[in-house]
Amino acid sequence: MKYHYYPGCSLEGTAREYDLSTRSLLAALDVQLADIEGWTCCGASAAEATSALLALALPARNLALAERRGDSMDVLVPCSACYLNLRTVVEKMRSDAPLAAQINTVLGAEQLHLDGRLRVRHLLDVLATDLGPAPIRTRVVQPLEGLRIAPYYGCQCLRPFADFDDPEMPISMEPLIRATGAGVFAWKMGGRCCGASHMSTQREVGTVLVAGILEAAQGADAIATVCPMCQMNLEAFQGVAGRAAGKDLHINMLYLPQLIGLAMGLDAAGLGVQLNLAFDGALRRRITAAA
Repeated sequence: MKYHYYPGCSLEGTAREYDLSTRSLLAALDVQLADIEGWTCCGASAAEATSALLALALPARNLALAERRGDSMDVLVPCSACYLNLRTVVEKMRSDAPLAAQINTVLGAEQLHLDGRLRVRHLLDVLATDLGPAPIRTRVVQPLEGLRIAPYYGCQCLRPFADFDDPEMPISMEPLIRATGAGVFAWKMGGRCCGASHMSTQREVGTVLVAGILEAAQGADAIATVCPMCQMNLEAFQGVAGRAAGKDLHINMLYLPQLIGLAMGLDAAGLGVQLNLAFDGALRRRITAAA
């Protein structure tokens, strides 16, 4: 298997461990990644506040760079916000011809053109659909038996494009977690919003959302995420949320490829676990014992 790879800005900054673990895990699963040469920011959520056309032209540029390579490989995107932006522009290119022409006029300044023919895939989609649990299960050398993991999907990999899972009752992470030997923590908060940028712009609103998720996860050994923003909010603001709720809301936080990679015996440093802000307790002891 081979995919175009769009890491996005977060995976080169605050979510470096997500990039490290994604590359490490996929290499161990015999998946090849072809980095999109010259990629730039997809615009995140800030571009739309400036210009609706800019918000589409930025992700379109990255897809045009991938298309220029002349193959038909899917574009793999780990970041949920980047996935949403790239997936949205493909939908617009295919459904709105006048808007597609406007986008290509902008891209023409760099002698680029976008047809919208490449499929944009979230990392979770690739892991759950193209790979599945079988190749993970056969490579597990350090089973995570006895641990209960809460799968957290967030919003943007599920909505508005329900390409690979049910946004109201997502389950795509569960077979992957079970393949590591761990159990799945049963809860109903996996598809709830973490507050996203509200933690910066409307702290009170964001804190309530984060606290609700963390409180519901108490009893699990860790939360597994597939989104840099979700990971940051649920990891970095545990103290803030706990003080607001009047209780200890600490819990281990891992990106899904880190969790799977650890069970497969991949190098912990290569998975970036030293960069995680909330990673201790039973899970860290298990990994230390296996080192």
